[in-house]
Amino acid sequence: MKHNLPGVAIIGCGLIGQKRAKNLQKVRLVACSDLDMAKANTLAQQYQDVVTTTNWREIIDNPEVSIVIVAATNNMLAEITRAAVESGKHVLVEKPAARHSTELKNIADTAQKKGVCVRVGFNHRYHPALQKAHQLINTGEAGELMFIRGRYGHGGRLGYEKEWRADPLISGGGELLDQGVHLIDLSRWFLGDFPTINGIAQTTFWDMPVEDNGFLMLQTAIEQTAFLHVSCTEWKNLFSFEIYGKKAKLHIEGLGGSYGIERLAFYKMLPQMGPPETIIWEYPGNDQSWDLEFSEFLEDIRLHRQPSAGIPEAIAALKIIEKVYKDSGYDYFS
Repeated sequence: MKHNLPGVAIIGCGLIGQKRAKNLQKVRLVACSDLDMAKANTLAQQYQDVVTTTNWREIIDNPEVSIVIVAATNNMLAEITRAAVESGKHVLVEKPAARHSTELKNIADTAQKKGVCVRVGFNHRYHPALQKAHQLINTGEAGELMFIRGRYGHGGRLGYEKEWRADPLISGGGELLDQGVHLIDLSRWFLGDFPTINGIAQTTFWDMPVEDNGFLMLQTAIEQTAFLHVSCTEWKNLFSFEIYGKKAKLHIEGLGGSYGIERLAFYKMLPQMGPPETIIWEYPGNDQSWDLEFSEFLEDIRLHRQPSAGIPEAIAALKIIEKVYKDSGYDYFS
């Protein structure tokens, strides 16, 4: 049977793979793969005529597949992405896209030669509060930006130190690679590159070889600063991202669910200063970031354009993390 919709395959059928499947649009799910066949079958059963396998290479070779979503563990992200690109497939790979920036070497060049798009899953860019904040800043409402203060954390769970994220051979690192990469990417999205990198990675609570807290102070060439803290000893899930301009402050907090209602507060400085003019937007609905991100990816493919969050953005974020690991004495990837 001939199909007009592009065929998509999902590699990695855990929580994120399931979220990706639920937010597919204008495509058809053709195949899915997981080392745990039960997970692959569970996801596939929610759709029609989906092939399942434990061998992800079978998916790469499937001629019906034109888009591959890679939601595997960190140690497999770059390898699968590279194979898919070499096979002429478009790829959406989950953050951080690799354990180390060197794993991504030449993938962007290969994608360009093959005429395919590679997008990295920095879905936080597509949360409505962050989209609105980006719009306000781009229109000059906040004035020239001065600095960012970001915090992101969760409380872990029983057995957390025994999960794959606590194994550096699989994860490539700890909290900086898990949630920290989102804060770094968002900070780069608003301020640009950070040639000056300072930070500390620490293991303060969990009995594991990877860090559970990361503290960063990053600076642009014109000395705009991003002061960031990520933690898996937060105990109460938290997301807070404050952007300070010379005319206004924007504060994004909450991501829905256990992080609380997502909201954006806009504090506009008045000519006489004093208490600012305040506008608050709340976004209590379901998380639409996955859907919006995939929609833009389809536009990337249609327009043959470089995704706004692609391999270069992943490499830039990873290099920041690697500098902090090196300075903190963590040798995850020698």
